[in-house]
Amino acid sequence: MPRKMVVNATEGDECRIAILEDGVLQDLFMERESHGQVVGNIHKGKVINVEPHIEAAFVDFGYDRNGFLHASDVMPSCAAKDAQPHHGKGHKIQSLLRHGQEVIVQVTKAGIGNKGPSLTTYLSLPGRYLVLMPDVNKRGVSKRITNEEERQKLKEIVDELKIPENMGVIVRTAGVDQTKKELSKDLDYLLKLWHVIENRAKSQPAPSLLYEESDLVTRSIRDMLTPDIDEIIVDSPVVRDRVQDFLRVIMPKGQPAVTLYTESEPVFHKFKVEAEIERASMRKVPLPGGGSIVIDQTEALVAIDVNSGRMKSERDAEATALKTNLEAVKEITRQLRIRDMGGVIVNDFIDMRDHKNIRAVEKALADALKRDKARTKTARMSPFGIIEMTRQRMRPSLRRFLFDDCPHCSGMGIVKSPESMSLTVMREMKTATGRDDVATIEVSVNPTAADHLLNQKRRELA
Repeated sequence: MPRKMVVNATEGDECRIAILEDGVLQDLFMERESHGQVVGNIHKGKVINVEPHIEAAFVDFGYDRNGFLHASDVMPSCAAKDAQPHHGKGHKIQSLLRHGQEVIVQVTKAGIGNKGPSLTTYLSLPGRYLVLMPDVNKRGVSKRITNEEERQKLKEIVDELKIPENMGVIVRTAGVDQTKKELSKDLDYLLKLWHVIENRAKSQPAPSLLYEESDLVTRSIRDMLTPDIDEIIVDSPVVRDRVQDFLRVIMPKGQPAVTLYTESEPVFHKFKVEAEIERASMRKVPLPGGGSIVIDQTEALVAIDVNSGRMKSERDAEATALKTNLEAVKEITRQLRIRDMGGVIVNDFIDMRDHKNIRAVEKALADALKRDKARTKTARMSPFGIIEMTRQRMRPSLRRFLFDDCPHCSGMGIVKSPESMSLTVMREMKTATGRDDVATIEVSVNPTAADHLLNQKRRELA
């Protein structure tokens, strides 16, 4: 299917990118200058605290909050010489790091709420076709490339590349159909970049920034541009020129068309992306067959409930459930990408009795998740029709990006009913009248509660 990348960059301090497939929004990315981009950045940091009870360390890497570095994200080669020895299974954090130790870290996940960013010492530098992993002796092909013939061809090319010792390389999906020459050029670029980072690490104090990930436009073209994207539409002449310059570098041949959008109607309105963003803030999302999904995001998890449309008869219940569940799978996976929801996700599908239908829904979900750039894991459907899954959380969700909690309900989405508020006011007034230091009582409430007090509680107020 033809796909387009639409770039909205006229506001200056905010950039938004939409991927459309047959005019339907499939992916959405937003970035603001005021928020800053931290994921992917490489820093020289200093260990501030080592916490054995959570097997992690906190690292000052120059951000406003210390980063969280788990023991599983610390390479054995990073272990301090005077760290406490450990002879059991695995590596304890105290056997790897010590207070005040300098470490080279990369941000893997932005801070969310009160939590600081997540860090790793397993560094990775993404290019157009390859990912370079310093100090990791691993050569391979992305799991997303499933064609065995293509995988074998790429493995043979990787074996022929001049990769230094203790350097790992993974071929990205964009590397499919590329020649050895193109992959070699990408490798040379990444090795030069790593050499620059190494030199900075030796000369700069901790904490300091060693490598800053590219801006949203450059990252999106590098990571999201696939052969089926036939056009990139940009509403800013400056950004359009930047896109064209970058494309000339990374893909001299076979570039998609780059079009400058000049109409008076904002580009996201023109392509109906703005309306999709508004819908992405709603709990209820309609499905084509009359059913719907209801999405609730909490601190602990995301709950998604699938509701069917009208069933014609009991005999049609199983068929309707299967049809609605399959529609829901398609929409759930799309909403996960658009809303950028991560962590634990619980999908409550409509109950089905036929095991063949259950397997069909599980397979449809697995297939739909293959297009997601974030890492996902799914469980089998439970007897109650629930499929639990996890999705990699790299940055705050669209909801956190666009909204603040309501100051009146503290983000609960509910307020007291007029009757409840009236009874609360009556109790507070009763308490106040019993105090010797209170001469008069003045009550200030919203109009609905005031109306209830004056009409339903007039006798008690008299």
